Parts: sequence; C-alpha cells; structure tokens
Amino acid sequence: MIRTCYIAAARTGLDLLAHEAVGASWDRPSALEGFTVGGLAAHLAQQVTSVAAALDADHTGKERIGLYEHYARAAWVGADIDNDYNTGIRSGGERAAAAGYAAVLAEAAAALTELEAALPGRSPGLVSGNPRWPYAVTLGDFLRTRIMELVVHADDLAVSVGVDTPVFDQDSFAVAAGILARLAADRHGQAALVRALARSERAPATVSGL
Repeated sequence: MIRTCYIAAARTGLDLLAHEAVGASWDRPSALEGFTVGGLAAHLAQQVTSVAAALDADHTGKERIGLYEHYARAAWVGADIDNDYNTGIRSGGERAAAAGYAAVLAEAAAALTELEAALPGRSPGLVSGNPRWPYAVTLGDFLRTRIMELVVHADDLAVSVGVDTPVFDQDSFAVAAGILARLAADRHGQAALVRALARSERAPATVSGL
C-alpha cells in the first residue's frame, strides 16, 4: 500500500515538474525565501532521486528508529530558515538546479522509472533511509517522509510559478496529512489542532506542523 501511494505521489510531483512554467521560471525567486524556482524544483525532484539512491544503500550498524522519532531528531523542524540544516537544504537544491531544467527533469524521470520497477519487490519493512542520515528507518517510513515532502513542496512550486497546486490521490494525501497533523499536535497540543480543524472561532493563529 505505501509503495503504491509513494509511486502515485511521485508521478503527481513529476507531472508538475514537467510543466512548462517551471522551466520558464527556473532562475526566478520562488515562494520560499532563499530558493530559486530551479532550486525548489530540484529539491522536489530529490524526493524521487533520493529514494532510488536509498534502495541499495548500506545501513549496517546504524540505529533503527521510528517515523516520528525521525522528525523529533530532525534539525529543520520548527527551525529558523537560516539555521545550518535549512541553509544546507537550499544550497543542495541550488547546486542540483545548476545542471538545468532538462537535466533535473530527466534524472527524476529516470529515477521514477527505476522505482516503478523495483519498489513492488521490496518489503516495506526493509531497513532504509537517506544514506546521509546517522540512523535508519524502514523503507515504508522512508516513503512516508518522501510523500509528505512531495505534497508540501508541490504546493510551494505551483505557487512559485503561478499554476494550480496539483491534487494528489486520496491515499497519498492522507499519508502526508496524517504526518502533518501528528507533528502539529506534538508542537501545539491536541486541542489546538482540533480547534483549527473543527472550531474556527477558537482556532489558534497557527498549528503548523513544520
């Protein structure tokens, strides 16, 4: 199920990446401070290429943790945009964008083709994760993290180039929404999240999970 959700989300994200407005706006500032459109688009593409790279990565000796422990340890959650981790994310996107729109799109499309063939044969319980992380997660949890990134950054990219935010399939969107809701409740409390979703008259100013 999670593998199918991920592939569907990746296709939606890459459909947006292939929109002519993205290439036409490549060097312009994006809706995210510090990112050009190209840098943001490359970061979106990395949510596909990073999974292809992770399939056969060696996680020997790494501590294995759960999905929400990953977010508890993530230096970027709730952090200032100029902290070292967030600066590094933007720098990585901009370096990747330097290859140009066509190259970024082609690499991501090739990675998706690889994943469409490889993921069905991989157990979601396998040890996986970004090779740069000092710990490991299950493949299923790694895919969940990438789905959330695809959903969030697709909106960022669409707004940046003036096109409609893509609609993800319900199952993929539910994965992203579930993660964001859990992170929001962890940061602001369950009551704040309930009020934001169900009681607008008592809603707090923000319940951002990120």
